[in-house]
Amino acid sequence: MPDASPNEGPADALERLSAARAAAQSLRLEVAKAVVGQREVVDEVLLALFCRGHALLVGVPGLAKTLLVSSIARAMELPFSRIQFTPDLMPADITGTEIFEEDRATGKRELRFVKGPIFASAVLADEINRTPPKTQAALLEAMQEGRVTAGGRTMDLPDPFFVLATQNPLEQEGTYPLPEAQLDRFMFMIRVGYPTEADELDVIQRTTSGAKPVVKAALDAEEVRRVQALVREVPVPEHVARYALRLVRATRTPGPGEADARPGRLPRYLRFGAGPRAGQYLLLGAKARAVLEGRTHATAADVDAVAAPVLRHRVGLNFAARSDGVDADALVAELVDAVPVGPAAGPDAASVLR
Repeated sequence: MPDASPNEGPADALERLSAARAAAQSLRLEVAKAVVGQREVVDEVLLALFCRGHALLVGVPGLAKTLLVSSIARAMELPFSRIQFTPDLMPADITGTEIFEEDRATGKRELRFVKGPIFASAVLADEINRTPPKTQAALLEAMQEGRVTAGGRTMDLPDPFFVLATQNPLEQEGTYPLPEAQLDRFMFMIRVGYPTEADELDVIQRTTSGAKPVVKAALDAEEVRRVQALVREVPVPEHVARYALRLVRATRTPGPGEADARPGRLPRYLRFGAGPRAGQYLLLGAKARAVLEGRTHATAADVDAVAAPVLRHRVGLNFAARSDGVDADALVAELVDAVPVGPAAGPDAASVLR
């Protein structure tokens, strides 16, 4: 179970776990008032948030990506800002800028920094790939370090802080591919698909009526921080950690003297593999999934569940893959099927798995 503090017993740790699961369920119910279906997408966004990660939502326009993000922010009662990315957006439009301000009483003029929309707890970067890479890069330090440097000063961002970005398919007109360094800052890349027939019927009926859903706050900032802290305390058996490591290393071209561990079609279709951050996010995602399901430890099944959103944007496909119509999701699925979990070793691991 989650590690207990010196003044906390097992019952207290279980109570925190139960509270976190209940909070997640309340969030789902509130978001469902505005967003029909998309349960898997909502869960993956929540996993990223509770891991202190950022998420990139990919899908064609009109699939309620923006509505989903704004609804989650309202349900968590956090300061929210939206940045609409356009071709003419500049870095200062995101981080903020210095302006001259004159004191009317003294006539003295001085520089004052006006904070940009990045200074919010929940930041929606809408259509992030419609702006050039120079402006996209303005998010890098904020997403990685939780701070912004501007005007010679370094300023901390709110806690919690997370970026939920939406991206249109690269085949659409007026889009710029995100650099690999920018993509790697996102814990998850989440695919948003078309709704089912039943959900789409519900959507068109709701949106053409006079009723407007009201999303209420289910968590505040302090409660979000408590869940984020709890996720870090969830234990991961060593054989599960080694399994996550094997998944990541099996995406890479072998070094000198190493055997090629890439299974199936991966050697033929991969241009480059995932870095160490992928392994960190596989374990964090597995821990968060265990918390949201009310379990006291992470399992290999949790790692499998987050493998696609963690890895799909961290493996580079070559021309052969694109010409054969093979996407990253298909290769990640082959990877998960081929890489063995490995047995739990010793009585301690067995007791964790009970």
